[in-house]
Amino acid sequence: MTNRRQFPMKFSNPGFSAVIAISAALFSAHAQSATISANPTDYLGKLANLQAGDVLELSAGSYVDGFNISDRIGTPDAWITIQGPVVGAPAIIEGRSCCNTVQLRRSEYIKVKNLTIDGKGLFVDGVNAKDGISHHIVIENNTLINLGAHQQLVGISTKSPAWDWVIRNNRIIGAGTGIYLGNSTGSSPFIGGIIEGNYIVNPVGYCMEIKHQNERPLVDGIPTEDRKTIIRNNVFIKDDRPSPDGNRPNLLVDGFPDTGNGSNDIYEIYGNFLYNNPRESLIQASGRVVFHDNVLVQPGSSTIGMYLTSHNKPLKLAYVYNNTVFGGSSGIRFGVAPSLDSKLIGNVVFSNGGIGAIERVAQASDNIVDTVANAVNYVTKPNTVLGDMNFYPLPGKLKGPALDLSAFTTHVDFDLDFNGVPKGTREYRGAYAGEGSNPGWQLQDSAKVVGRLHPLILRSCPAPPPASR
Repeated sequence: MTNRRQFPMKFSNPGFSAVIAISAALFSAHAQSATISANPTDYLGKLANLQAGDVLELSAGSYVDGFNISDRIGTPDAWITIQGPVVGAPAIIEGRSCCNTVQLRRSEYIKVKNLTIDGKGLFVDGVNAKDGISHHIVIENNTLINLGAHQQLVGISTKSPAWDWVIRNNRIIGAGTGIYLGNSTGSSPFIGGIIEGNYIVNPVGYCMEIKHQNERPLVDGIPTEDRKTIIRNNVFIKDDRPSPDGNRPNLLVDGFPDTGNGSNDIYEIYGNFLYNNPRESLIQASGRVVFHDNVLVQPGSSTIGMYLTSHNKPLKLAYVYNNTVFGGSSGIRFGVAPSLDSKLIGNVVFSNGGIGAIERVAQASDNIVDTVANAVNYVTKPNTVLGDMNFYPLPGKLKGPALDLSAFTTHVDFDLDFNGVPKGTREYRGAYAGEGSNPGWQLQDSAKVVGRLHPLILRSCPAPPPASR
C-alpha cells in the first residue's frame, strides 16, 4: 500500500488555507483509496492498515487468526468496506476462545458485508463493539452461526456508545441472543440505528433487545438532537426451548433518558413478522414507541402478543396502529397507562383475550377484535403453521370508514402496509391494505422479501412532540 502521510501546506490567508487543506485531504483520501485482495494467510496486516475509502475483498476460506477492526476511520464520503464473496463459497470468520469473533473498537464509517461468522460453539460473541465509541457502522448480508453455547452470547452486540448503525439483511441462527444493543447498566446507548431485513431464528433468549438509556454520556460527536431508531421488515422467530437465564420476549425495546439529550428519541417498529413464544410476549416495549403494520402470530394461548409496560424505564408514549395479531392470552395488552400519550387505531386482533386493559389507552378507535376461532370469517387462512398461514383480508371483511392517521404523518412509512403497499384511502384495518389474493411475501420461516429500498443511514429525524392527554 502507498504511504498516505499528508504534509501541511501554508497560505497567507488562514481561512483560505483551511479550505485548501480540507479539500486536499479529501482529494488525497479519494485518490489513494484502494481495492485490496486478501486471503486467510495475509489478511491480518491488510485489515490493520485499512484507510478511508479502502475496500478489503476477502477470498473464500477460513480465517482463523482473529478479526479485529480497531481504530479504523472512514469518512462520510469514503467508507471502509470489508466484504466476502457475494456468491460461491464464503469467507468464514472462525471464533477463538480468547476473543469475540469479529471485534470492533473505536471505528467509524465501516461496512462489514457478506461474511459467515462462525462462533464454533465457543463462549464468544459474533460481532461485538466495545472499548470506545463506534459510529456509522453497517453490518450487512452476513450469516452468523454456532453462537448458542450460552444465553448471554450474542450474534451482534454493542457494549459502548454507538450511533448510526445499520444492521441489515443478516441471518442469525440459534444464537444465545440474536442482537443485543446497549448494556445492562444503561450507560452505553444505542442511538439512531436502522435494523432491517434480518432473519433471527431460534435464539435461547431474545431475538433482539435494545437496552434502556441513562443520561447521555458526554463523548465527542454523540448526537444531541432527537433521533429515531427504525426496526423494520425483520423476522423474529423463537422455538419452544426454555431460556435457562430467564424467559425472554422475541423483541424488547426499553426507554430513553428521562431528561436531556435523547429524552425525546423514539422507536419506530413496522413491517416485522414476530412468531411463537410459549413463555413470554412476542414484543415488550417501554419508553417512546411507534408500532405499525406488523404481523404477530402467537401459537400458544397463555402468552401475550404485544405487551406495553414500564421496564427499566417508564412507558411514556405508545402509538399502535394497523397491526394484525393472532393468538395469545391477549393480542395486545397495556400493563400501564403511557404517561404522555397513547393511540390504538385500526388494529385487527384475533385473541380470546382480546385487547387487555384498553381503558389505559388515551384514544382507541376502529379496532376489530374477535376470537381465534372467528378469524376465519375475516382473513384467508388463519392458523399457526409457517408457510401455510395467510392473514390477508377476505373481500369486504376488514374495511370501514377511512382511518384518521393524521397524528402519525411524521413516522417513517406510516402510510405503507406490511407488504410496502400504499394504504390509499386508509379504509383497511390490520397490517394489509388490500383484500382477496395476497400479492406480497408469504409468512414463513425465512427472511422477509420486500421490494422497497430504504436509505442507508437515517440522519437526525425530529421525534413527534409529546401530545397532551
